[in-house]
Amino acid sequence: MPSLSAPEVLAPPRPGALACDVLVVGAGPSGSAAAYWLADAGYDVLVVEKKHFPRVKTCGDGLTPRSVRQLEDMGLGDSLAKHHRYDGLRALAFGKELELAWPSHPSFPSHGYVVTRADLDALVAARAEAAGATLWQGAEAVAPLNAGAGAGGPAGGAVVVDRDSGKRSEVAARYVVVADGANSRFGRALGVARDKSLPLGMAIRGYYESPRHAETFIESHLDIRDHDGNVVPGYGWIFPLGDGRVNVGIGVLSTFAGWKQLNTTKLMESFVAYAPESWCLSPRSSLGPPTGGRLPMGLSVGPHVGPDYLVAGDAGGSINPFNGEGIAYGYETGRLAAATIAETIVGGDPAHLSSYDDRLSETYGLYYKVGSAFMKLMGRGELMRLFVGTGMYSKPLMEWVLQIMSNLVREDELGPAEAAYRAVAAVVRRAG
Repeated sequence: MPSLSAPEVLAPPRPGALACDVLVVGAGPSGSAAAYWLADAGYDVLVVEKKHFPRVKTCGDGLTPRSVRQLEDMGLGDSLAKHHRYDGLRALAFGKELELAWPSHPSFPSHGYVVTRADLDALVAARAEAAGATLWQGAEAVAPLNAGAGAGGPAGGAVVVDRDSGKRSEVAARYVVVADGANSRFGRALGVARDKSLPLGMAIRGYYESPRHAETFIESHLDIRDHDGNVVPGYGWIFPLGDGRVNVGIGVLSTFAGWKQLNTTKLMESFVAYAPESWCLSPRSSLGPPTGGRLPMGLSVGPHVGPDYLVAGDAGGSINPFNGEGIAYGYETGRLAAATIAETIVGGDPAHLSSYDDRLSETYGLYYKVGSAFMKLMGRGELMRLFVGTGMYSKPLMEWVLQIMSNLVREDELGPAEAAYRAVAAVVRRAG
């Protein structure tokens, strides 16, 4: 399969005028989505990305129906279809195995894709560029342009360092979208911080050669074990890429006792050793050392709104606490940020930026509260084993769980999954 991230696809000139309507910091899912929607609406958009495409990111590479919907809305359906498509999730735990197809939904497709981030991020950044955005690669926004931004003042733009030449430039912007990822340096300079009372995810992944690389189901293992065979609250995954490779990884949450002492590299080794032999995973089939990182979840990073800036994607902790999915929510929050900024420019009232908080709360607030509460319960090993162990004996129950955890609950009907979610949500709403 030819790569969609060849360097010549993304080789724009350095921006000639260091001023723009909107400066987007970071060209990952949220940044490129925001840039696309703003540029498509006719605004002057500059995106600064500290690395050069194609660049590797730690990720499971799985695109759920929510991600597919956003990519299709950006006109990337045909390009996406060149990659490996899958139809659902195969869940394994405690000796049981269930194949769960994606549910039917009026707003989302019933399939996903597995695409490496090296290909995917380059593809969406190129789409933003084709819409009219200027992409400045190898350029890092190291500080807000206005010195008082960290104390609640406007950013005004950014001081940008060209990492190839070392040259520092000042970029003035009417508005800024902060989208530089989970370790957002620019966000920290603005005073953005994580709420440590909310769950934090940790993940590690690597690539392996496998004869099962063309499977039409992604695989999730709900009973990962350490070297001694003890079940650890978390999950493992094997996502086929269709090109001879599979993406293999494990994810755990900060909601269980002892997570700080957990060695994810060792846990990854144990998962590979316990994985079904048919995948042929071993140090011999490994294509390189695994990489990992921490994942802020449940809108745990904020504030999301400043006098002239909005924070989107992983930089704002937008990852789904139910399942660790971040790509879809990067695209969605980037799009919400773009819509808010466009309305603010048209209306001429900077105070309208605050409506972004309302949009985030309306779209994700209750769902993420329910997810965070659920993950805290799952951090208790005995409850996790009871829940998973019981669920694996009932395919309908696990289908409902998949629908809820992938945020595909339907608003137009009241099925079992919708009823279960609404009942739990009512309890969480009263408790909150």
